[in-house]
Amino acid sequence: MPQTQKKQDMGTGDVKKLLLQLMIPAVVAQVVNLLYNIVDRIYIGHIPGIGAAALTGVGLFTPILMLLNAFAMLIGAGGAPRTAIAMGQGDKEQAEKIISNSFTMLMIFAVLLTGVFYASAPTLLRLFGASDTTLPYALAYSRIYILGSVCVLMVMGMNPFITTQGFAKISMLTTVIGAVINIILDPILIFAFGLGVQGAAIATVLSQAVGAIWILRFLTGPKTTLKLKKEYLKPEKKTILPVVALGISSFVMLSTESLLSISFSSSLARYGGDVAVGAMTVITSASQLATLPLQGICQGGQPVMSFNFGAGKKSRVKEAFRFQLTLCFGYTTLFWLLMMLVPGAVAGIFTSDAALIQYTTWAMRIYMAGIFAMGVQIACQQSFMALGQAKVSLLLACLRKIILLIPLIFILPHLVSDPVFGVFLAEPVSDILAAAVTAFTFFTRFNRILDKGAGKV
Repeated sequence: MPQTQKKQDMGTGDVKKLLLQLMIPAVVAQVVNLLYNIVDRIYIGHIPGIGAAALTGVGLFTPILMLLNAFAMLIGAGGAPRTAIAMGQGDKEQAEKIISNSFTMLMIFAVLLTGVFYASAPTLLRLFGASDTTLPYALAYSRIYILGSVCVLMVMGMNPFITTQGFAKISMLTTVIGAVINIILDPILIFAFGLGVQGAAIATVLSQAVGAIWILRFLTGPKTTLKLKKEYLKPEKKTILPVVALGISSFVMLSTESLLSISFSSSLARYGGDVAVGAMTVITSASQLATLPLQGICQGGQPVMSFNFGAGKKSRVKEAFRFQLTLCFGYTTLFWLLMMLVPGAVAGIFTSDAALIQYTTWAMRIYMAGIFAMGVQIACQQSFMALGQAKVSLLLACLRKIILLIPLIFILPHLVSDPVFGVFLAEPVSDILAAAVTAFTFFTRFNRILDKGAGKV
């Protein structure tokens, strides 16, 4: 589709219709992307004899996984809005520089992270709470996954640049193709070949590799509006620093997930043992059923808000935000109801261990009690990013996890009779407080940001 037609669609079409055209494929892509994270765990949790221990071990890899994702989104989440704003301002050359510089930075990160995490995996996994029983499974899975991290960073970091051009279906196919391959390979490698957790890791890496090839072919091919160009691959400070500045809030959100996982695992291991850590692995997987669709909604809304912000069309930005907020809050409210009513059924998807299901059912109701508020927080915080507001977005990204949640994980166990209850209670308390502060901040600043315009960002 020619660039002029893409601009006309973003700037003049019906806003809600346009948002749905972008959001639906983005949500599908995120839900399918969720399969990368949970299909392995579903199969691993049902390995006869060792399922519960293996599931707990693989769950301990989560902090490293989150750090890999954080570096990918430092570039992807920071570069995509900058690209859309540049397109809205009619600067195609700058938009292509952003994409190409971003690709180079992702490759640099991939090389460095592979070396660091591969060498330090045993020490880190022990730090995260691995016991003598769970460490072998955690290490077997993590080292194979780490060797394929270049593909992980490519898929997560570059796919937003496809969505931000309006190619939501192509972006969706990136994850759909990879997930289908992963689903097919998992049972073959885990059970038929008897590779266990190593088979799960190999399946994930191979599926991500296919996704990475798909992205490269599209961004260098004839159908894309903005191309990945060789002459723009050398990073320039004036191009890449604004990307990093805007992406730092997403980096903080995801990297603190790693710190958060460590905090939960260490506290639960101290107060509840392996069964509590295993329950947290299941709960973390289930919570992604809430957060990833929200990210899909916001990924679909971002190009519309960023483009029209760049073009100075304030009314279209406002309409896009209102629709995004309604969808996010509506979804998390429905998800909250599901978690309150049938947590045991959700836990049973991930494990066949009766004791673990029973423990997780109790814990999940506590942990998910404030999940409805997350829709408001994410809708507002991601809108700040779409409008290029790097500083306030970073502050709000720090609020929920660093300022509220992590301290509460260690404080609340000393204030209630059941320490494990206190650990899980930290989540809903921080969810509700963070949503209230984020919403207040957004609505007091929104009009001023629109009045200043993209030129002041």
